[in-house]
Amino acid sequence: MAHILVVDDDIYIGNLLEEALTQAGYGVARAYSGTEALLALERSRPDLILLDLTLPGLSGEEVLPRLSGIPVIVVSARADAESKALLLLGGAADYVSKPFHLRELLARISVRLRDAPRQSELAFADLTLNPAAHAVSAAGREVRLTPTEYAILKLLLQNPAQVVTKSALLDRIAMDTPDCTESSLKTHMSNLRKKLRAAGGREYIESVWGIGFKMLGEISTKS
Repeated sequence: MAHILVVDDDIYIGNLLEEALTQAGYGVARAYSGTEALLALERSRPDLILLDLTLPGLSGEEVLPRLSGIPVIVVSARADAESKALLLLGGAADYVSKPFHLRELLARISVRLRDAPRQSELAFADLTLNPAAHAVSAAGREVRLTPTEYAILKLLLQNPAQVVTKSALLDRIAMDTPDCTESSLKTHMSNLRKKLRAAGGREYIESVWGIGFKMLGEISTKS
C-alpha cells in the first residue's frame, strides 16, 4: 500500500482528498501547515505528497525544497503559468490547479507513483527487509511476520539510528494496519522480537524506557 501525505489547511478539501484516496486503496496522513508537514516527515516517509501552497506558518514554496526524494504534486488555486513553471523547476513532480477533478488527480498520482523509483531493500546487520517481495530474513532465514509486525519492523529499519516513539509508531502503523493500538503495541513488539531472535539467534530491537524503540546499536547474542 502506497502512503500519501496531504498537506492542506482547508478542512473540506483535506477530507475530500482523504476519502477519495482511502477508497482508491492508499494510506493517508494529514498535515495542516508547513511546519506540521515537516514534523510528519520526521515520523515517517510517505510515498507521495499532495502540497497546497497557501499554508499557515511555512508556505508550500518554503516546504518544497525540503522534500527532496519524495514525489510532490502541488495542488493550488494559483493557476498562472509562471507559478507552475517555477514550482516544477523547483522540484515539484506535477501541478494541479484548484478546483480539480478527482479522477484526473488520482490518475496523476498513479502515474507519479508508477514512475517513482522502487523502494530499495532495507538492511541492518544480517537482517533484511525486501519491500518489493514483502519478505524478511534474519541470518539468511525467512521470518514470517503479520502485517502489523512487518509495518513496525519496516519503520524501525527506515530509521535505524533513531528512537521511534510509541506515538510515532502508532500513527504510522495505523496507515498500514488497523489492529495496532496503544494497548496491543507491546504484544506486537514482543512477538516481532521473538520471531527475529528465533531466526537470527540475537536481539535486533531494543526498548528505550518510557520513549519507544530502536534498532540495537550493538548486536548482541541471545543470553
